[in-house]
Amino acid sequence: MDRDLLGHLPVIVAVARRGGFASAAAELGMSPSAVSHAVRLVEERIGQPLFARTTRSVSLTEAGQALVATAEPALQDIAERMERIRGIKGRPAGLLRINVSHVAVPMAVTPVVTAMAERYPDVTVEIFANEGLVDIVGEGFDAGIRLGEMIAQDMIAIRMTPPFQVIIVASPAYIGRRGRPRSLADLAAHNCIGYRLVRSGAIYRWDLTEDGKDVAVETRGTAVVTDSLAAIDLALSGMGLAYVFEPLVRADLAAGRLVQVLPQSAIEEPGLFLYFPRRAAMAPKLRAFVDIAQEIGRTPSRAPGRVA
Repeated sequence: MDRDLLGHLPVIVAVARRGGFASAAAELGMSPSAVSHAVRLVEERIGQPLFARTTRSVSLTEAGQALVATAEPALQDIAERMERIRGIKGRPAGLLRINVSHVAVPMAVTPVVTAMAERYPDVTVEIFANEGLVDIVGEGFDAGIRLGEMIAQDMIAIRMTPPFQVIIVASPAYIGRRGRPRSLADLAAHNCIGYRLVRSGAIYRWDLTEDGKDVAVETRGTAVVTDSLAAIDLALSGMGLAYVFEPLVRADLAAGRLVQVLPQSAIEEPGLFLYFPRRAAMAPKLRAFVDIAQEIGRTPSRAPGRVA
């Protein structure tokens, strides 16, 4: 058994996952030169290049793809088994990487991470917030949090929030200037804060209902965001109408900072879910996160948003 070769496999997997030597070095806590040396050593032992390098990108060769396809799941399995062994004698420990949407942070993540810090101080929860849907396995995440409808069928999904409405809101000042829309057709005459989809680049059409039918309304306005929390801030400033998850603005609605318009056209989303791949055994750190998420999900709590 080539022990040096096996010891460098995590470096190969990290470079493949991160798509570069510098980012892999940052993840592993190594210098870029040490990462390059490890890759070169493995390539010399195997006798062929694992990465195709250009000035702008690093990609896997056919040999590299074959190696990573075998090594990555094996390393993941070893890491999880080691954590289970540690968990037999002690508490869950290690780095737990969760990929979430921005809105999931106030709606579902914050209370769980806070409880994790209190109960399991040996676990570090690393939250990656973005709006694009990523391959959590390929990107090296332990789990993700997204809307239920976005999660692949082969994943295990655990509810983190109840179903909630997606509503249209505006500030009282905006309504005072522009009036209140009475129908979906009236939206064409209003300044609607747009939301650009990160993956496609398209402006999201507002999913609403009219006369019992689902409709997708194309809107126009003077601002476009890629983050729902930014849309809420713009609505609070009086800029225009925003299409948002109701729990995020519940406190603002109660305090009168925002008002809902066209409530009869609001749709309901299934809620946010924690999801992760099916494995023979769950790492103790993820098991702890799941248990706390389920516990908090059963307990009524204050809605996310600004304190009234």
